[in-house]
Amino acid sequence: MNSRPRQQLLTVIAIALTFGSGAADVASFTRLGGVFTSVMTGNIVLWGLAAARGSLSLASHTAVSIGGYIVGVAGGTWIAHAVKDRAAPAQASDGRVLPAHVIWVLLAELALLAGFTVGWEICGASPDGWAQYILLATLAAAMGTQSSAVNDMGLTQVSTTYLTGTLTGLVSSLASPGQDTQHGLRRFGVLIGLVAGASLCGLFVATAADGVPALLLAAAIITIVAATGWRWPRLRWPWLGRGA
Repeated sequence: MNSRPRQQLLTVIAIALTFGSGAADVASFTRLGGVFTSVMTGNIVLWGLAAARGSLSLASHTAVSIGGYIVGVAGGTWIAHAVKDRAAPAQASDGRVLPAHVIWVLLAELALLAGFTVGWEICGASPDGWAQYILLATLAAAMGTQSSAVNDMGLTQVSTTYLTGTLTGLVSSLASPGQDTQHGLRRFGVLIGLVAGASLCGLFVATAADGVPALLLAAAIITIVAATGWRWPRLRWPWLGRGA
């Protein structure tokens, strides 16, 4: 694929994923114990706050979210390496925006989000007790898997789960006299995507909480469609050997 169209699609992918991250954090903060599922810096701060207040509930929720995120990153990394080891050399790109091993990691995220959706609907969008912890861990694992995929995407100067660096780079480039603002559109886009995802999810939580998972699923599906152009990875699962 030509460089310019690929970079444009990468920008769409970055915005879609960041939209999903914003929605996920609002869902977890409002319905899953007042913690985040993608911003681990915030969770570590909340962990410190929990220790200062002696809040077992806040401490346990942050621990579950951080643990779920770590499992997601590790799982996504394992899937990527397993697929790369088994894939034929010609499948490295195959005309797609993203390589096959990244697409498989995104599919794993989609599977986690589908599981989260089922649990969310069963709980009537108001989970509590053990169900709340399970859904929190699942959603955090999905965000960790997403972060693992983004590491291999070649998204220059942006992230989709922690945007302090993106904001810093954007402001720095704008404030530098005579400096070309590289990837400015992408940086603006992901920041707007985060706000849009958070805002829409907040609206859904207040008015139609059952529909919250639809935002997460839509973001993941748009990402996969943009990444593949409907060219499904012709590859069997790693433990089944090489595909066609």
